[in-house]
Amino acid sequence: MTAALVAGLIAGYGIAVPVGAVATYLVSLTARTSLRTGACAALGIATADGLYALLATVGGSALAAALRPVLVPLRWASALVLLVLALRGALTAVRQYRARRLATRSLPPPPTAARAYLGLLGITLLNPTTVVYFAALVLGTGTTDAVRPLEQGAFVLAAFVASASWQLLVAGGGALLGRTLTGHRGRLATALVSSGVMTVLAVGMVM
Repeated sequence: MTAALVAGLIAGYGIAVPVGAVATYLVSLTARTSLRTGACAALGIATADGLYALLATVGGSALAAALRPVLVPLRWASALVLLVLALRGALTAVRQYRARRLATRSLPPPPTAARAYLGLLGITLLNPTTVVYFAALVLGTGTTDAVRPLEQGAFVLAAFVASASWQLLVAGGGALLGRTLTGHRGRLATALVSSGVMTVLAVGMVM
């Protein structure tokens, strides 16, 4: 049980800590909205990681092999979604800066906590390489057939907790950034940087 918990924690942090396009969007979203919205979005990412950890422990190598033929189209779909988000964020920031108004006056209402959760859950689920990552860790132990359901549950729970703790920390950074950079130029700069990073990472996904 302890070994499964430790393995799950390591696996969860291993997939969550590297900063990618989703983490960049999470920071930008939290900075533009609120910590509550960002926290719900962070839990959406962690839920996707937990679901993929569960699929990996249950399906193992068969599931990883079944996903390989669709990795390329799903990777393109994920990149397209991120590019759209990057473009929308940049255009929104430019319009807001030119209008010299607060986002709450010139833009549609920010996403609700529920929409943020579902949105980030969907974006993260578009990255099936996560299940290959978890499957490789599970299969690497060489004891897939001997793992008991209780140990599988401990692994999945630990992976979810690790991912959630890191994503909540990232969301907290976005909230702090939002409080610090409240001026028009600060908001414009952070939005454009975020969109630029997301664009580079999205392009890198399909190269």
